Amino acid sequence: MFINLSKNLEGEKVIMLLRRHWFIILKKIIFWAIVAVLPLIFYSVAGNVFEELFSYRLSYPILVLFASTYYLYVWLFLFYSFIDYYLDVWIVTNERIINIEQRGLFSREVSEQKLYRIQDVTSELKGFFSTVLDYGTVHIQTAGEEPRFIFKEVPHPQTVAKKIIKIVEENKKFHKIMESEDKISAK
Repeated sequence: MFINLSKNLEGEKVIMLLRRHWFIILKKIIFWAIVAVLPLIFYSVAGNVFEELFSYRLSYPILVLFASTYYLYVWLFLFYSFIDYYLDVWIVTNERIINIEQRGLFSREVSEQKLYRIQDVTSELKGFFSTVLDYGTVHIQTAGEEPRFIFKEVPHPQTVAKKIIKIVEENKKFHKIMESEDKISAK
């Protein structure tokens, strides 16, 4: 996958590329599979009860039209769920954090924050499945306009939080070194 990092900084390297945990999309696929099976169950049950209704000449084409429309919507919402899952990306580089969130099929929000502005990183696990499968939320508190970045349902949130803290500390040391060199060269 090609990711165009707008305004690439000199010497910037991608350290982590995060998406939601695979269990999140699996839950949505299972939900839409159950929704897709419901008309078949209804037809098998109602076919015996409403046998006379289905025997009319126009009822079968109307039933096919309804079923086709229903499955078109199921496919559309399944596709939307996958697009939302796949295009929500969090990128951590050695200079900044980029948050790319898909907000519908034709809307995307991209925000970024420099690492030296990060003040606090917190990981959170809530619930049975998130604890067992080790996925959760990482909260990043910053000093910028957007006070908090939230990485939702990412795998291994404690590890991600520790890595981000380590990268932030290294970045802050690097920026202090750069500032002191700039001051020395200005004299």
